[in-house]
Amino acid sequence: MASGLQAECWTEELNCAICLEFFTDPVSLDCGHNFCRSCVAGSWEKQEKNSCPVCHQVTVERNLQVNWALSKMVEKAREFTLDPTQAAVKRQCEKHREDLKLFCEDDKKLICSICRDAKEHRGHSFLPIDEAAEIYKDQVKSSIASLTQRKETALQTEAKQREKISQVKEQVNSLQTHVTGEFAKMHQSLTDSEQRVMRDLRQREEEIVKRMETNLREIQCKLDSVEQQLSELQTQMGKDAFTFVQEEAAVKRRVSDEVFDLSVCEDELPVAKYKWPLKNTVWRQIIDNISPGKCLPFSP
Repeated sequence: MASGLQAECWTEELNCAICLEFFTDPVSLDCGHNFCRSCVAGSWEKQEKNSCPVCHQVTVERNLQVNWALSKMVEKAREFTLDPTQAAVKRQCEKHREDLKLFCEDDKKLICSICRDAKEHRGHSFLPIDEAAEIYKDQVKSSIASLTQRKETALQTEAKQREKISQVKEQVNSLQTHVTGEFAKMHQSLTDSEQRVMRDLRQREEEIVKRMETNLREIQCKLDSVEQQLSELQTQMGKDAFTFVQEEAAVKRRVSDEVFDLSVCEDELPVAKYKWPLKNTVWRQIIDNISPGKCLPFSP
């Protein structure tokens, strides 16, 4: 009885505070609290700021670190809480009640020695479970390598996109200072013109940064997808050969060969428009205000 209570107590520590179930793909926040990836992502969709559901500490950057140690503990806990009788049944042929020792390459399933000689498997190719596990592990390793490369590409592209956004914002700050200085030298009558120029500059910043941030979100979405697939495959690799082969043969999961297309949005501000032509435009407006004639407004 005491043993059962002890097991229940320590397995409670492996439960997500949101779904109250064993962690699935556990991730850690900057504050140190752990949640299922899908649970915390769903929680953040309902918030204006990404904050911890437990301590409410705000995470400035979206930083979900996979907790591998916790993931392995959850896997062990699942095995610990499994009924031994049920585990034994899963390792036996449902038809012949014999141990599953072979893998049928044609039917992609685990079979016993009696099944091997049955008519339905006549002419089929068989492998010991360990050999089949090695074959599938090689295939999964290839998928992991491909996803790792995609993750690296996504991270590099993400960094470049952030740099471009920073450059645009720095250019905007510099241009705002320049525009403000130019208009400060002019008469009060030019205040409206200055405001129009500033509005145009901010609008261009908003349009360019918006396109860049949209592209950044697409990059991050692909990065999340790659990290999710990596997490699933690496978790799968940690399972025993029997469970691994059984699940992999049933799922038939592989990384697709679609083109992993990532690009950096490189829209540029029309810097020249806000510099040397500005004085000419202002002088034209001053002259037109002094002399009869049509005013030439600043055109965006």
